Amino acid sequence: MLSLIQILLLILDIVWFIILAYVIMSWLINFQVLNLHQQLVAQIWYGLNRILEPIYGPIRRILPAMGGLDLTPLVVLIGVYALRIILINNMVYFY
Repeated sequence: MLSLIQILLLILDIVWFIILAYVIMSWLINFQVLNLHQQLVAQIWYGLNRILEPIYGPIRRILPAMGGLDLTPLVVLIGVYALRIILINNMVYFY
């Protein structure tokens, strides 16, 4: 059972880094450091969107409109971190 929790923690770490890559890439695109007309940049951007949209979609429906400010990645990062804390604190019961 401990292996299952370690796998879940690994998945949460991967999701954490994918979200951070999405946030950093969105900043670089908005400040025109990266250009979506470049094929590699566009493929990475659309791939990240396809991976994260199932997670972001329900949260975007709940959050109020903020006038161009998307707080969805922040909410998801807080949720991932909270799940990580819950798993680590309850890991003792699975020995």
